[in-house]
Order: sequence, then structure tokens, then C-alpha cells
Amino acid sequence: MLPVSIGHYLVVAGLLLVLGVFGIFLNRKNVIIILMSIELILLAANLNLVAFSGLLQDLVGQVFVMFTLTVAAAEAAIGLAIVVVYFRNRGSIQVEDVNLMKG
Repeated sequence: MLPVSIGHYLVVAGLLLVLGVFGIFLNRKNVIIILMSIELILLAANLNLVAFSGLLQDLVGQVFVMFTLTVAAAEAAIGLAIVVVYFRNRGSIQVEDVNLMKG
């Protein structure tokens, strides 16, 4: 069996980052897809932190990932709650409709 090197982690993190960026830029109409794409970008950064933390035998990166996951979970919960309330009021969660809230 082949050992898993740092390069493997970097490739997977890069794929997650590219998927997240494409999700944001290719689908600008659905707020939920945009929130999920932001989560993918955060997971790519967390994977890099864990991989380099393991490589350097230092726990600081892994501790930082725990704080980042906590903030990301809170952001997802609050963001989803805002989207649900907005959907109940407006009947749509399209990004173009959110621009009506300006002013």
C-alpha cells in the first residue's frame, strides 16, 4: 500500500478550493449553493492546516481548525436561518431578489 504524502492532501484541498470557487462563480442565483461553496473553500483551508500540522508535528494547526470549524458551523446555522426567514417573507431565495432589500 502506498503511503499518503503531503502532495495528496494538497491535491484534494486544491480540488475542494476549485469546486468552491466554481460553485460561487457559475451559480450566482441560489443563495444556498453559494453558502455551500463558501463551506467548501473553508474545508480546503482546514485540510491544508491539518496536513501541514501533521507534517510539522505541531498541534497548533489542528487547534486552529477546531476553532474554524466552530465558526463555520455557526455561520452555516445563522446563514440558513436567515435564508429560511427571507424565503418565508419573500417566497424566493434568488440572489436578484435579495438586492431589493437595499435602501
